Amino acid sequence: MVSKSRSVVAVAGVTVASALLFHFGTGLRPVPWLTWLAPFPVLMLAPRVRARTAFGAAAVAWLGGETAMWGYFLGTVRIPPPMVVLIIVGSALLFGLVVLPTRALLLRGRPLLAAAAFPAGWVTVEYTVSLTAPNGAWWSLAYSQAGVLPVLQTVSITGVWGVTFLVMGAPAAVAALFAPDAKGRLRVAVAAATVLVLALGYGGWRLRSPDGRQTERAALVSTDRTIDPVSVDTPAGRDLLDAYTARIRSLTAPHIRVVVLPEKVFMADDASLPALTGPLSRLAVERHADIIAGLVLRRGGALYNVAVDLPPDGGRPVTYVKRHLVPGAESALTPGDGTAFVPGTGTRWAIAICFDLDFPGLVRDYRRSGATALFAPAWDFTDDAWLHSRMAVTRGVENGMTLVRASRQGALTVSDPHGRVRAEARTSGASIVSVTADLPTRAVATLYTRLGDWFAWGCALLFVAAAALSYLARAGRTGSGETHRTGARRPDVRPNAPV
Repeated sequence: MVSKSRSVVAVAGVTVASALLFHFGTGLRPVPWLTWLAPFPVLMLAPRVRARTAFGAAAVAWLGGETAMWGYFLGTVRIPPPMVVLIIVGSALLFGLVVLPTRALLLRGRPLLAAAAFPAGWVTVEYTVSLTAPNGAWWSLAYSQAGVLPVLQTVSITGVWGVTFLVMGAPAAVAALFAPDAKGRLRVAVAAATVLVLALGYGGWRLRSPDGRQTERAALVSTDRTIDPVSVDTPAGRDLLDAYTARIRSLTAPHIRVVVLPEKVFMADDASLPALTGPLSRLAVERHADIIAGLVLRRGGALYNVAVDLPPDGGRPVTYVKRHLVPGAESALTPGDGTAFVPGTGTRWAIAICFDLDFPGLVRDYRRSGATALFAPAWDFTDDAWLHSRMAVTRGVENGMTLVRASRQGALTVSDPHGRVRAEARTSGASIVSVTADLPTRAVATLYTRLGDWFAWGCALLFVAAAALSYLARAGRTGSGETHRTGARRPDVRPNAPV
């Protein structure tokens, strides 16, 4: 009884340790090195306990680690409670399921395959969610490494899926090295070390590459003084427009080529739209700069989330309609289906809006069409300012592009094609915040732009093959009635392992 009690305590301790590491290593402001450690306790436990215990410990660890997200999903983003339960509890169950083939392969003396199957399985989960859920690639452990630039460079080859593989693969490899009766430890150690050295070496080499001569600048201007879009033909709307134009006029940095305002600042229809575009167009001519402003446009009985670009020659405005709308929060809006570029520039500068950047395919398509920089009005939810801005930074590294993102209730961020943040500021209350940054004059070619999600598909094939192998091996042993020397059927765990 004492031994069983100790086993229960040990399982609980391992689960709590992993949950705490996930809690601080994921979420809205993760500690990146803790993400690499988070799976390790439950992976060490898995081959030493029964399958159901390994599954339960892994699922509970993930569930406990995601406790910080309940408040964000329910209170900040206001996702319906049943959907929040599905997201958090569902992901916990999936995490537990991914651990099971890893455990089976470790018990069957295949540590190298087990160390690869675990990260491949979680990449498969993330990628499947990105294709089937309405939030794109919002949900990935890779963003925890957005501030670790040598690691982040991996996305230029594999997309975010490669970083997830590294983060989950390292603890899986160490757990495989210490698995009971594991064979082939040297192969596991050499393979893991080789992958890490190649990834970090590539990251360091890529960060030494220059971004080209910088001769022009972008300015980002934002305020949180109002939350909802303000009708441009009301006193409050005119006052807000005056505040923005005054701040733009006060910018003293030379060579400002583009000024970006946030998403959904104003509300207008065809009748009131000139009250916005007129003053901004005159200011664009005065400042010799494009001005990109976000607004909600009512047209033909429908509402659109729009970014309008006012060119410096006083020409016809360019309009972009947001293509990916936030589920629930933007259910009343109609999505667009086109692209837009800043006119009259020597390089191709593209336009998108906030949530669009959570979808890697949209940014990749822009890059394939020749875009070298992407300008995005945005609107965060205060708490997620770091995370959402770093998703945009990651899209830039994936495709070797400069990202210029102006948000309200969030961050004003400019990053170069290698993910280096050139300028950043946080919005604050009623004051107007502005920041300027140099723009690299060229983009960087990446394998991810050319091949897309090839790595995720490779991980899916690897995981399916590993899971099938573990199942067939188990079925073969059961069917043959393999026994120990004592004549008893082989149990799922070692005889002296904790329950």
